[in-house]
Amino acid sequence: MLSEISIRNVVLIEALDLELSAGLTAMTGETGAGKSIILDALGMATGARSDKGLVRSGAAKAQCSASFTFENDHRVWDMLEQADIDFDPREDIVLRRTITAEGRSKAYINDAPVSVKLLGEIGGALLEVHGQHDGRGLLDPTTHQGQLDRFGGHEALLGACAEAYTSLKTAANALQALQSRQAKSDDDRAFFEHAIGELDRLAPKPGEDAELASERKLLQHAEGALGELRAASEALGDDGEYESRIGQALAGLERVRGKIGDAKGSNSSSAGAALQAASGALEKAMLELDEARTAVSDAAHSFTFEPGRLEALEERLFALRAAARKYDVDVDGLQDLRQKFGDELLALDGYGENLAQAEANLAKAQSGYDTIAAKLSKARKKAAAKLDKMVVAELPPLKMERAQFITEISPVDDGPTGRDQIRFLVSTNPGTPIGPLEKIASGGELARFALAIKVALATAMDGKAQKVMIFDEVDQGVGGAVADAVGRRLSRLSDSDKGGAQVLVVTHSPQVAASADHQILISKSSKAGNTLTHVVTLAPETRAEEIARMLAGEHVTDEARAAARKLMQSS
Repeated sequence: MLSEISIRNVVLIEALDLELSAGLTAMTGETGAGKSIILDALGMATGARSDKGLVRSGAAKAQCSASFTFENDHRVWDMLEQADIDFDPREDIVLRRTITAEGRSKAYINDAPVSVKLLGEIGGALLEVHGQHDGRGLLDPTTHQGQLDRFGGHEALLGACAEAYTSLKTAANALQALQSRQAKSDDDRAFFEHAIGELDRLAPKPGEDAELASERKLLQHAEGALGELRAASEALGDDGEYESRIGQALAGLERVRGKIGDAKGSNSSSAGAALQAASGALEKAMLELDEARTAVSDAAHSFTFEPGRLEALEERLFALRAAARKYDVDVDGLQDLRQKFGDELLALDGYGENLAQAEANLAKAQSGYDTIAAKLSKARKKAAAKLDKMVVAELPPLKMERAQFITEISPVDDGPTGRDQIRFLVSTNPGTPIGPLEKIASGGELARFALAIKVALATAMDGKAQKVMIFDEVDQGVGGAVADAVGRRLSRLSDSDKGGAQVLVVTHSPQVAASADHQILISKSSKAGNTLTHVVTLAPETRAEEIARMLAGEHVTDEARAAARKLMQSS
């Protein structure tokens, strides 16, 4: 319920803190006293379209807040959680909005800054205004489907439909992904087959790149190396000249040794040892010279390669590196790439089977959705026929006996709530076209249509009214028995003992006011050039006087007072 409204500097209202109670509250007062200002302020707080025209003359800004309290099962708690707004279900939900004289607007929920759009979404879940001054409630065609589904008790069907639609979308997306992949598979297959053939012909080996690069470097320097080795071989000589000279030296040493061989003494021993060492060195030089020649010859032979080896090696190396660049891997990664391409090709072979399975899954999901959507459509048509009958039955007592009400069900594309578009259509007089509720009916007719619809829908609420309802101008152009019928229906709709909604009605009708549980008197006064609106919640004893004034006018008579008391007792 709406527990409190706090208004600051809105048009003629300087400051107002108004507490409200459950049941039916009548807002009464002279025309122009400011009843519509309170509705405008409440609309501002709950996200309705508002502008700087609401700011009281001379004030810097206008502000209005509305406090609501609801049971834990109200959907607004989920909405707040999804919007990441802090809340405590044991405390009021406070919606607040300010508008500056320059037209800047700020919105808050539980003192957390929010967008005006979110404020309107939360406000729309809490409050309905029925009348020509507000586009929410039944005047918003997008709410009609929810109204009909609640009336028909379609919660289980809606849940099943939403689940079936999710499955349908999942299956459709899976098939689309496979179809997109399949469309590319022919190109992919050609690519993989070509790449695999190319890599198989190339047949790269692990470490081959490094080995070929090393051998290529050797071959590139082979000619120069052979020249150096030939020079080294020539330097060592191969005509026996060095051996002849070493042999001559050895022969000379032998002759010396022969001459001093019999000499005695220490000097002779030392000379002999030196000659011996010299002879050994020459003999060693003779052997090492031969080994050196052999080693140089062997080295020269190692640089002898088959003709065309360098060209063939470079061709192989360049082919490997070109393939690596083409597939954006290093040479050693070509083998792994070949395996990967092979796996991809095998996977392509399974797409046909996967595609068939995906198509079967989609057909099954579509069939499941079709079944539940058809059940939901059938249930809606049945509920619509019942609702139409009940609403039409409510119209004659409201002086709309010639009006028609039709719940139109039109086909739309598959969606989570089925494939139906629901819209309430009306005709106010015979011969006039049937059209949308918000476009055909006048202000008073709108409110009375809304009242008739809400009374009919109340049978489906199961004692749990989920919104606060405001009826504006519901008694416009009617009086007497019709006004009494309006009051009785509002009273039934707001019967708190039966779990009814909290209802506020702006009225000029004493019959409607007498039906209320509470009454608020709105008046205005002028002082020093300023006009201000005043609001007073009437006590039971003063209510009779106000209703008598509504009956009699400026001069209240005893007869009017007696009639007022009688109205209140009979309501």
